[in-house]
Parts: sequence; C-alpha cells; structure tokens
Amino acid sequence: MNAAVRAVVRMGIYVGAKVYFIREGYQGMVDGGEENIKEASWESVSSMLQMGGTVIGSARCKEFRSHEGRLKAAHNLVQRGITNLCVIGGDGSLTGANLFREEWSGLLEELVQQGLIDEDAVQKYSALHIVGMVGSIDNDFCGTDMTIGTDSALHRIIEVVDAIMTTAQSHQRTFVLEVMGRHCGYLALVSALACGADWVLIPEMPPEDGWEEKMCQKLSANRAGMKRLNIIIVAEGAIDCNNKPITTDHVKDLVVRCLGFDTRVTILGHVQRGGTPSAFDRILASRMGVEAVIALLETTANTPACVVSLCGNQAVRLPLMECVQMTQEVQKAMDEKKFEEAVKLRGRSFENNLKTYKLLAHRKLESELPHSNFNIAVLNVGAPAAGMNAAVRSAVRVGISEGHKMFAVNDGFEGFYKGQIKEIKWADVGGWTGQGGSLLGTKRTLPAKHVEKIAEQMRAHNINALLVIGGFEVCFHGRIALYEARSSYEEFCIPMCMLPATISNNVPGTDLSIGADTALNSIVETCDRIKQSASGTKRRVFIIETMGGYCGYLASVGGLAAGADAAYIYEEPFDIRDLQSNVEHLTEKMKGAIQRGLVLRNENSNENYTTDFIYQLYSEEGRGVFDCRKNVLGHMQQGGAPSPFDRNFGTKISAKAMLWLTKKMNETFRQGRVFANTEDTCCLLGMRRRALVFQPVVQLKDETDFVHRIPKEQWWLKLRPLMKILAKYKTSYDVSDSGQLEHVVRNIQPKESDPSGAM
Repeated sequence: MNAAVRAVVRMGIYVGAKVYFIREGYQGMVDGGEENIKEASWESVSSMLQMGGTVIGSARCKEFRSHEGRLKAAHNLVQRGITNLCVIGGDGSLTGANLFREEWSGLLEELVQQGLIDEDAVQKYSALHIVGMVGSIDNDFCGTDMTIGTDSALHRIIEVVDAIMTTAQSHQRTFVLEVMGRHCGYLALVSALACGADWVLIPEMPPEDGWEEKMCQKLSANRAGMKRLNIIIVAEGAIDCNNKPITTDHVKDLVVRCLGFDTRVTILGHVQRGGTPSAFDRILASRMGVEAVIALLETTANTPACVVSLCGNQAVRLPLMECVQMTQEVQKAMDEKKFEEAVKLRGRSFENNLKTYKLLAHRKLESELPHSNFNIAVLNVGAPAAGMNAAVRSAVRVGISEGHKMFAVNDGFEGFYKGQIKEIKWADVGGWTGQGGSLLGTKRTLPAKHVEKIAEQMRAHNINALLVIGGFEVCFHGRIALYEARSSYEEFCIPMCMLPATISNNVPGTDLSIGADTALNSIVETCDRIKQSASGTKRRVFIIETMGGYCGYLASVGGLAAGADAAYIYEEPFDIRDLQSNVEHLTEKMKGAIQRGLVLRNENSNENYTTDFIYQLYSEEGRGVFDCRKNVLGHMQQGGAPSPFDRNFGTKISAKAMLWLTKKMNETFRQGRVFANTEDTCCLLGMRRRALVFQPVVQLKDETDFVHRIPKEQWWLKLRPLMKILAKYKTSYDVSDSGQLEHVVRNIQPKESDPSGAM
C-alpha cells in the first residue's frame, strides 16, 4: 500500500495537483481536522517503499456507513477543495466510495441548506471523481489477476513453509498449515502449488464425501515412497460439500487417528499481512498508483468510477461496480453450492491455478493413465535460474499423467551428446519446487557442433518430443540450430518447445522469464539493507551494479522497486552530460530533507562509463554534500530459493508446454512414428501482455538483436519514465500506453475442451 501511496503523491505533484493524505481511512475523512487530512509533500513519502502496512493508517468506520457520516466527510473534503479520491482497499471500501460519489450532489445541497457551504462551492465542486486500487492479501476481488499485497503474503507463507519443510524432513512429520482466506482460497491454492503440498482445502473446491480416506491414502502412499514429510494447507474458510467448516485441528486429529503420523498444526495468522513488500508488489502498486492519477485526470462527470487492475502484464481500468458485483456473485454462487461457477467467476488466473494443481497433485493409478508410447526429454540450458526445478517437476508430472515416458538430460546439450540421459519418475521430482539453481545441471555448451551425436542419442532413446528450459545464449541459439538440423537429421523432426528461464529477462518472444522475479527480489532486498546501513549517518549515495548482460531489465525494474534515483542501461544511451545532470540532481535533493540516494548500473550499460568511473565521478562531484559507496551484487542475484511467482510461473508455463507437446505429437503421428517439420512445431512459449502464446522460434529471429542478445523491442522500457518521475526528474510520461476503460468479462459458460489452451 505504501508504494501505491508514494506513487499517487509523487505523480499528483508531478502533474501540478495538490495531494492530501487522509489518515485512518474513512474515519479520518469523517473526523476531519489538520491531523487527519494533511497536504502531502514530495519528501513526506520518502523511505516508504520498504515498509509494510500503510503509514497513513487504515481503519474500519461505522460512521461512514451512515448518511450523517458521509455528510461530514463531504464537508471536510469541500473545505479543502478535494474532488478527486484515490481509494486503496477491498470491495467494502470501494463500494462505500462509489456510494459516496453517487450521493455527492445531494450531500452538497444538504450542506448549503445547513449553511455550511455556499452555492459557489456547489458549482465549483459539483462532481466527485473516484479511482480505486485493490489492496487485499486474499486476492478476492474480481477483475484483476493480482491485488496489492497478495504477492508479499505469498512470500511470508512460502518462507514459513520452506522453514517447516526442513524440520519436517528431519523428524518425518506431517504439518497442517492454516493460511488466510475466509471466502477465497487463492493464498492456499498458490502456496500449495509453490511448495508442492500433498493436499489443499479451499472454499471454492469443497472435497467430496469420503475425502478423509482419500487424503490419508495419499499421505500414506507418499510416506511409503520414502517421502519424509507431508504438507497439508488449509484456507481458514475451507468447507466440505455440506458447508461444514474444515479446521486444522480436525485435519490433524484425522491424520493422527488414521495413520498415527507425528502431526503438527501451524496457524500463520497476521504474519501474512506484515513484513517487507515484495518486488512484485512494489512495482504493481507503483504502476497502479501512476495509472490511478492519470485516470482521475481523464475522468468526466459521466465516467463511471473505475478500479485499476492487472490483466496479464498490462494495467487496465474496469468499472468499479461491475467488479464489485461480480465479486458478490462469487459468494452467491458458493452459497448456492455452484462451486464450478464460482471458480470461473474468480477469473482466469484462479481457474488456471486450480487446473494446474489438479494436474500435478494427484497421481493417477497405472490403470487410469492414458496409453502412450511417446518419450519426452527435458533439459536445462544456459545459466541457472530460480524456478527451473519447479518447471522440470511440472513437466515430469504432467507428462506422466498424459501417459508418456519422461527422460531427464543432465548438464544441458553437453550432457545430451554425451548420453547423460535417464528416465525420470513421478517421485524423483518430489520437493523440487523450492530448490534454487538447476538440479538437472546446466551448461552453456551450444549444440551446433554436436548435432550428429545428439541425433544419435535421440535415436537411441526414441525421443519423440523435446522440452528445453533456459535463457537466450544457449536456449534460443540452440533451438534455432536444432530446428535447422531437421533438414539433415530426421531425429529432430519432432515437436520442440522452449521455456524462457533467465534472470536477465532477455529472451525474445516473452515479457517475463522464469527466474527474473527471484533476481529482482534479491536486488531489492539488498538495496533495502544497503540504504538502511546509512540510517542515522551523513548523506550517502550508493552505486549498485546489477547483472543482465546487455539487457537493462534488472537495473530498470529493480530501480523502480527499490526507489532508485537513476538506472544506467545499454538500451538508453547516456553520456557525460547525463551523468553530470544526475549528480547535480542528487546534490540538490541531498541539500534538502533527502538523506540517501541510490543509483543502479547494468553491468554492460557502457564500456567506458564503468561502475568504478561512476563511483569516482559521484564521489568527486558530491564532495561536501554526500559521500559514496559502491556494491557489485554479482552472482547473489542468481542464487537463493525461487520466489512464489517464479515457482508458480514455472509450474504453470511448463504444464501448458507439456499439453501442447502432447497435442503436437498426436497431430504429427503417422505410419508408426512422430514426424514434425513445420515451423509451428518448434516454438517458444512466452507471456505476451495478457496471454501465454506459442511462437515459432524462426519467426522470432526478426525480433532479435543477436549481437547484444536482447529483443529489439522491450515492454519494460515504458516503465523508465515512471521511475524518473518518482525520483523527481522533469521528464515526459507517455500516456498512450495507459489503461483504457474496459468491461469485466464473464466467462462462466463451459467451452469445448482444448488441452493446449487449458492452462
């Protein structure tokens, strides 16, 4: 929430508006006074990004629900000339804001009759404009893929689960975890996906009668398969098919009584609401805050109140009451036991997560598996990226569920031509989701020189499809080499799919790569600590070097999330005049109330203006005003446990790839073998704005700068002006890419099943 507040304040000041804090939510609006409604300054939102909660406070207000309370609030706003409200809250707060907007003209008339304002004020402040942003860890608001706070809550849950898993493995224990979500099971569902939980219980998917026996059978089978721990995740609002609550104590007693397992209960409670916000939440909230200000500027008296939402990777505006109505319809459907309809109303993101969990969590019996004679190989290539192991686990389990035989290739293409290939089973990938790096091993070896030997290995193991998970250097070049090898070796005439996995986020054909979110969190966490180290000391500027090759994604988006003053990247050339301007800008800020500065530099941004050069320049020019420190983050950005986003993204994208490979193998199977030699059978699966899209690798060649190993067009460059505005630079902000008002799409009619589009 603080990142959103900061963005609204600074964007508002940037466009020339007066911006006010209203403290303690609607209570502060009703009570009024200088303490509750106070003008905000640029400096008043400094050092807020890393703080959890909300520094301006939030409170439930019964008085605002009454007409008299809203009348007081209207008077307090008119006294200060406030006619634009940006509301950050849940559906209750946003519904109240819309009612306030609808009553506004009537409230002003009452204030005139009471002699509290004059007719001129009614004319001057005739309309109240409202834009909402949804702040809720439950992610229970329809119309947006993610609400502010959800990703940070997932971080808290996964941190606890990862810690619990170590003790559970040591003692062979079963843990039952309760997570928040009285009416929405999003946190429970996604955390179950992200940690590979054995069982999950959520309000939207009540288990059928006899679930207790099925759950115990699964726990027992997992323990018999040498798995030393069991994790069961329960949403606090979990119910059975008779609307009876399912509690953690009930689940624990069940496991102890039926299986005799040593079982512990952990209730996470308000731990999930607290802590430092994640990089994803900071970026989401900053983008939403800026979008909200633009939406307020463009609002007219006839424009309905809107809410700023996230769809895929794109900010959109949706009519507020349409979203609220759909959110209420979800609860109505659940009350009427129409659970499938409730899941569809929750939206595409929730539905996809649920489908993926069902695919991965419940192993079918041999007799239930479809018959398939197909063999699929999976390998990791390039540099390690967090989330690779989650993607491999997902691929193996979905492949086995589809009836295929799965083969793991160790050490990338090098291991491929050396014959380091072996069958991999369901249980072999247990516990992989939370592991960083690449458990299969990965190397940068290019396949071009070893095509013949790779073909031999593919023939020896009868490989019918290939899933390659990796980054630009090897994966993209390698896939083109394998595609071109089809003309010489029939072994390569099989469906092939590439999944982008690199911290640099420099693969053409996708807006996001597996591993980039974890790297961003490492950068932001380090920047927070570095800035904190200067707390209470004299003014100081930190120069931080990030990885990324020639791609400036980490420096730019990390800079936005960490509140950087500048970020130097290759894609946006700079010279000594730009450096001088930045130093002068920081010097001016440091003479005021600002205590710390942060400058990020991508490792290959400029061969002459090195990190040392920039450090020495800032040190010299800032002498007497601030001093400098530098830090090269290096490979710490590549390590660590994957973030919830990367675990979830890797899992879902890999599952979709496996279903696509299955479809392509069936389509190209003729005369007893798979034969695929068309462009559309060698694809990259990437996120493009709002959707996951399969794109032929050869068609991406025109979009690629091969010399610098980056895409020719990169969506995140549009965020750079936003970072500069929030750092108080005078720059232009292109609003052509801002969200447009759209309507909420209701997708509750069942469609004809399409395995490739199911995810």
